[in-house]
Amino acid sequence: MNSCSENECLLSISDESWLWHMRLAHIQTNHLNKLKSKDLVSGLSNIKFENNRLCDACVKGKQIRTSFKTKDVVSTNKVLDVLHMDLFGPSKPASLTGNFYALVIVDDFSRYAWTLFLASKMMHIKLLRKWLRFFIMKMKIT
Repeated sequence: MNSCSENECLLSISDESWLWHMRLAHIQTNHLNKLKSKDLVSGLSNIKFENNRLCDACVKGKQIRTSFKTKDVVSTNKVLDVLHMDLFGPSKPASLTGNFYALVIVDDFSRYAWTLFLASKMMHIKLLRKWLRFFIMKMKIT
């Protein structure tokens, strides 16, 4: 049977310094002590912050993931087999033609990159089709 009575309340008392650490976006304890000494945050005046403790979330945030192994073999067989594209904008500086959007295309086989400038994002499909037709025709000629 359960030993708790109906009037009993189970309460978890957490260290208040850790609560402030989490409330202030996992700020370092030496910064918390500075805030306390300059009385910049109300409610910090009677709390002691210790430097010798580690927060689980802070430890996980400082861990570094290992990068992927580099491939020795090229996985594509010809030009235009795999294309990597990035459509971005609006960018603050306009291009020389006054466009604020850009489409960057990188060929995986040759690593050659093209940058196409656009007046609006809606133009990307039309411009990409035009670019592909031009490039395929160029490949047939050579």
